[in-house]
Amino acid sequence: MGKFFYKLLAFLAPLLGGMVASAIFKRIWKFLPGQEQAPAPTDEERSLREVLPAAALQGAITAGVRASVKRGNAAGFRRVTGTWPA
Repeated sequence: MGKFFYKLLAFLAPLLGGMVASAIFKRIWKFLPGQEQAPAPTDEERSLREVLPAAALQGAITAGVRASVKRGNAAGFRRVTGTWPA
């Protein structure tokens, strides 16, 4: 039963983490001078020099948040059950 509960959390938590990561990225992006919205990769009026750093920043934030969520799930599972999930 414990593994089922962990698998369910491991499935649902990254969805929430993705929403949190998106919100963090949007807030950070607003602090950059002259930038209201991040450039979309398909925006014809934006150069590759604008698009690539935005995508890299967004990817780094998303990866960091998702890793934190996964690690927190595993640590919480260990606190509850006494074993680290495999």
